Amino acid sequence: MKKIIAVLALCFTQIAFSNYYTKTSSSFPPLNPPASFLLDDCDACGCSANGGSMGFSSMLNENFVGIRYFHQSYKSRDGVFNNSPWIDENFNTAQIWGRIPVSERIEITALIPYHFHRRIKTNDTQNVNGIGDLTVMAFYTAFKTKTDSSFYQHKILVGGGVKAPTGDFDSKNNGSINPSFQVGTGSWDYTVATEYIIRRKRFGLNTALNYIFKTENESNYKFGDQFNYGTTLFYTTSIKNLSIVPQIGIAGETYKANQDHQEDVPFTKGDIFFSKVGVEAGYKKFSAGVNAMLPINQNLTGGRVEANYRLAVNLNYTL
Repeated sequence: MKKIIAVLALCFTQIAFSNYYTKTSSSFPPLNPPASFLLDDCDACGCSANGGSMGFSSMLNENFVGIRYFHQSYKSRDGVFNNSPWIDENFNTAQIWGRIPVSERIEITALIPYHFHRRIKTNDTQNVNGIGDLTVMAFYTAFKTKTDSSFYQHKILVGGGVKAPTGDFDSKNNGSINPSFQVGTGSWDYTVATEYIIRRKRFGLNTALNYIFKTENESNYKFGDQFNYGTTLFYTTSIKNLSIVPQIGIAGETYKANQDHQEDVPFTKGDIFFSKVGVEAGYKKFSAGVNAMLPINQNLTGGRVEANYRLAVNLNYTL
């Protein structure tokens, strides 16, 4: 399945850029910010995740409010030994999210997550659930093509934000193989982000980067800083009154080591590289979307945690 998605990504990219250089009309669809501010508080395994490389904005709705659900499947060692049994971990998040303009160049984005996670061990099952950490960000349009008659349309956004520790953090979980089995980090974290969008006709390419600076919580535990990156190729089409935006791309996440009382915690840093595919459809003021991600390469907690897949669905209302 991973190879199939990778091949599709290469084929779709080739088709897109072969169309870029054909001699055709230069009219464009409206330039909405398409996929993905890579906001994520995965903390090395998807624990208090707010979206991560699944993306933070809609392909069809420049300004919206909505709900989103995403599921992350992992497996981890139930112990510190190489022959310790593997257990299943499922991270589930329901979000209220939105993107609201406050001026011509400034937009505010926010999300409120509710987490319900499950760890299926050999002899029992652990569950943790509750309100997660609130995230608020502001983005500024630093550059935007002034006329739709340009051969290419460009848009550059820069921004920053804060994550408040509104979710519970249980220090008893720090000693587990996956310390990210939480609904919150217990810390104030800060994000800087940028996004670049280029479009020609119905094709577009979105590239986004962000870095999350994480701080120590009241239990003297600090999740490692996190760098997210990704690029998404998308195509805008329609069938009668139904707008459809298929998309395909890649994304990655890199984590520094967690710290306990300012000492690095072994086997907590890591990185992961995903392929992703999805589609969004809109009718009048409503839109719905689905996205899936499969790992191509990963090294989480020294190989003691492995990601299986991520899946997200959303329903939005255009403001």
